Amino acid sequence: MNIVEILEILKKERAKWNTPAKQLAGKTGKDPFKVLVAALLSSRTKDEVTAKAVERLFKVADTPEKVLKLSEDTIASLIYPVGFYKVKAKRLKELSGVLIERFGGKVPCDLEKLLSLPGVGRKTANLVLARAFNKPAVCVDTHVHRIMNRLGYIRTSSPKETEEVLQSKLPQRYWAEVNGVLVSFGQKVCTPVSPHCSVCPVEKTCRKVGVKRAR
Repeated sequence: MNIVEILEILKKERAKWNTPAKQLAGKTGKDPFKVLVAALLSSRTKDEVTAKAVERLFKVADTPEKVLKLSEDTIASLIYPVGFYKVKAKRLKELSGVLIERFGGKVPCDLEKLLSLPGVGRKTANLVLARAFNKPAVCVDTHVHRIMNRLGYIRTSSPKETEEVLQSKLPQRYWAEVNGVLVSFGQKVCTPVSPHCSVCPVEKTCRKVGVKRAR
């Protein structure tokens, strides 16, 4: 299997898809703080809901300093109805304080420093590095983990293992963009249940690992 050919095909197709993931990315651009906030709010929340939430929030507060001035209740009302919005409101205020106190209000571009921030795990940290700083980092979410295994390119049992294998196997020039490409692909075509194999642009090279039913 030539993963480079597959990703190049999917990159071209992605340009035609108006997916929730692309809509969310459009709300943040490459602003490190906005990317970080959107990533934190997107946990257990659909991208279309997160996109509307960050749009409301960023109209009022789009920097750590502005967020810190808001009450938790105000933040919660702005980001509702994202999952666990009250917890996330508290976390955003805490995060903003840490960014100001330890990093001068700037989001760090270092993995370990990102992981030291409240609520930031490897997926979020790698997404910020890749999208906001264009650094070679592999952000593995459920879409990336599922699709890479479904294609038969890797055989892993967890996102963490997928990240490690992709770092050793996937050409580094694709690390920063593989998440955006596969998330859109996963939302539009290669869905978790009953994927749209009949219209998939890479169907002929996919091994369909674990696919029991397709459309």
